[in-house]
Amino acid sequence: MKKLLLIRHAKAVHDTSYDDFERPLTPSGVKDAEFMAERLLNKNIIPQILVSSPAVRALATADIFSEYLSLSRPEQVDSIYEASQITLLEVINDLDDRYDFIGIAGHNPTIEQMAKYLTGQNVDFPTCAIALIVFEIDSWQQVGAGTGDLKWYDSPKEH
Repeated sequence: MKKLLLIRHAKAVHDTSYDDFERPLTPSGVKDAEFMAERLLNKNIIPQILVSSPAVRALATADIFSEYLSLSRPEQVDSIYEASQITLLEVINDLDDRYDFIGIAGHNPTIEQMAKYLTGQNVDFPTCAIALIVFEIDSWQQVGAGTGDLKWYDSPKEH
């Protein structure tokens, strides 16, 4: 069995003085990431590792989750930034099979599209939303359309 935690980055500034890649989290985005990381910790939903888009807002979100969940620093995967659904699926299929539970911090619309693609369910992904998807498979290479079961979903908007 494999488990995937999809994480949309927390709220980032929309200041035009920042390049899109460099946009930092807003103070409320930091609070939301801390809140959601605490929710995961309280529910004992703790991935073995996190992988993240290298964009500042996604990596900052993943760093907060890593800190709260006592994980090592997130692994940056360049192709997650501006990934299409196909590219993100390739990232998932290439994940290391030594790990049975991996979290991915990325961006919309791709995170939301991937959740629907993997589970067949429409899942709204506001900033800092998270979805736990479980697969009855032995290898990340087997992940594909409709192979996952949405086990848990949460977002700061729910509270």
